[in-house]
Amino acid sequence: MTTIMPLAEIDPALVEDLLDAAFGQKRTQRTAYKVREGMDMLDGLSVAAVDMAENELLGSLQCWPVGLTDPQGKKHPMIMVGPVAVYPDCQQQGVGQALMKGMLKELQDNEGLPLVMIGDPAYYDRFFGFSPERTGGWTLPGPWEPERLLVRAPKDAVLPEKGKLGPWTS
Repeated sequence: MTTIMPLAEIDPALVEDLLDAAFGQKRTQRTAYKVREGMDMLDGLSVAAVDMAENELLGSLQCWPVGLTDPQGKKHPMIMVGPVAVYPDCQQQGVGQALMKGMLKELQDNEGLPLVMIGDPAYYDRFFGFSPERTGGWTLPGPWEPERLLVRAPKDAVLPEKGKLGPWTS
């Protein structure tokens, strides 16, 4: 049975092993790491999937404080979702979906910050409302596929049409 729990309760070495297994040891060179560079994970939104019967980590989802800097230099705070990591032998079993639902459950009803991620638009839009529709003018500090830069925000949320996504710094 899979249990969703705070990622802060999991040994960080186990999480690093999971991330290496899911994304490879060169994962830290990915653009998503540059977007959140120097930031601390948001403990309250970062979750783990654990098989309690086997006492085994199956997956993790981390969230990070990031900002979109518009052309006028104003920063707009956002939460970066990811990586969503699941051990390869546990993929396609609903673990990633359980992680996303667990993270979304932790959000306060009045949480107004947009959620941003790099991921499969068909999957994350269908199940969780993430879309590339409002990110077309955004840039990242490294290579990326524009259709994979996704945001989840209320339709009436004012989001800059253009900007650069990066670590949240004041």
